[in-house]
Amino acid sequence: MTHKTIELTKALINRRSVTPEDAGCQDLMADILEPLGFTIEDMTFDDTKNIWARKGTEDPVFCFAGHTDVVPSGPEDAWQTPPFEATEKDGFIHGRGAADMKGSLAAMLVATENFVKANPNHKGSIAFLITSDEEGPFINGTTRVIDTLEARNEKITWCLVGEPSSTEELGDIVKNGRRGSLTGNLTVKGIQGHVAYPHLAKNPIHTSAAAFAELANTVWDEGNASFPPTSFQISNINGGTGAGNVIPGELNVCFNFRFSTEVTDQELIERCTAILDAHKVEYEVKWTFNGQPFLTDSGNLVEATQQAIAHCTGRETTLSTAGGTSDGRFIAPTGAQVIELGPVNATIHKIDECVKMSDLECLTDVYQDILQRLLR
Repeated sequence: MTHKTIELTKALINRRSVTPEDAGCQDLMADILEPLGFTIEDMTFDDTKNIWARKGTEDPVFCFAGHTDVVPSGPEDAWQTPPFEATEKDGFIHGRGAADMKGSLAAMLVATENFVKANPNHKGSIAFLITSDEEGPFINGTTRVIDTLEARNEKITWCLVGEPSSTEELGDIVKNGRRGSLTGNLTVKGIQGHVAYPHLAKNPIHTSAAAFAELANTVWDEGNASFPPTSFQISNINGGTGAGNVIPGELNVCFNFRFSTEVTDQELIERCTAILDAHKVEYEVKWTFNGQPFLTDSGNLVEATQQAIAHCTGRETTLSTAGGTSDGRFIAPTGAQVIELGPVNATIHKIDECVKMSDLECLTDVYQDILQRLLR
């Protein structure tokens, strides 16, 4: 008999929910949760479908958070199997979103169903915060739901985000925090001209080169026990007309800070602009703040998660704050304990994304075990 988590994972993959489309995934989830006693609240904002589903009215509140949207498949003919037709192959389910994160959503649902049926009078509340805009600009997704909950003082105690955290084996890594993210889009001003007459022009590449060298070599902080040092990386740089004999009139540079709790976004802005000013760079910069760093270094949620992984897999897990950002950055500032636990992330966003079926079955057990340790 096919495990219900496998059936649900395949049903979700078969819905072409390329961000910000939900393609009926949340309706499928609601159809499972409602008979269990969950109240389903539609929190659609503009082009983004979100739901807040809650069973119970008392604290503590355990929340599963996740997203139904996926990144585009890329060229479908490059896939061994159709990206939006879930396919079982050699013990894996193949399809876009298999690991990121429709498998986790299915495991959450089945774990919750099993737990509620076994513990109909459990303490506290169980909630689901699900969005269709995590892979996109994240404007109308989790952050808007959290704003709504905060406005009515509805608090989450513990939040488990189903992002694919594992590296080699299920549960080997749990994300208990993430670095902050700050992006700068910089325009360096110059004067366009002929390369043979540089005295009549002003080359923005030349005038900013020393500043960028200093920015790239600056030690922003030393990090700490939970976070690596803050990093500065240039991700895009563009200047020139395409002709080999024209000095560009401006240079456009996009860069990003991934920062620890040792520094604030405002401090990074001030230090960055001070370096540009010291090199007398003529520039304009637009800053995009993507999220503060957050950390859940201890507490009931971390302990229950570590114990559940050990019980179900026999493995000791490692806590990590590495990687990119996640929607946990919107939830943690409310005071919630937040961790991320999901399947192996080796194929996420790639051609032939896949997830091991036995891992999904085990992940369901881990999720249920966590619920039992916190709410039974």
